[in-house]
Amino acid sequence: MIEATVNWTDHDRFVGQATSRHSIVMDAAAEKTANSPMELVLLALCGCTASDVVGILRKKRENFTALEVTAKGERATGYPAVYTEIHLTYLVRGPVSQKAMQDAVTLSKEKYCSVSAMLEKTAKITCTIEHAA
Repeated sequence: MIEATVNWTDHDRFVGQATSRHSIVMDAAAEKTANSPMELVLLALCGCTASDVVGILRKKRENFTALEVTAKGERATGYPAVYTEIHLTYLVRGPVSQKAMQDAVTLSKEKYCSVSAMLEKTAKITCTIEHAA
């Protein structure tokens, strides 16, 4: 079981710690001193799918040199202001075949990424794959 705890520090700032015992600062104020909880949701999605894609590309013996995943999210206008649309951009560097990259992204989305599976309950998730030298 994973556990998480958040403690208020001051203003609209909080420090969270989970089972791994690593801490993270969050800020819910308009003028942020740290990531907001909803920004952390997008970061979690990027981290989850990036981890999947890297693992899959390694298994396929693809010689990638870098992977960057960017998320852009649209939220509902009312409360709760959940994400309704999220677009992921995967930028891969190195001699990776388009098919291998597409297969890795598809496997992440459809089978492995737990964060994506949860977010898809409220958000339409789309993606683009870009290659760079």
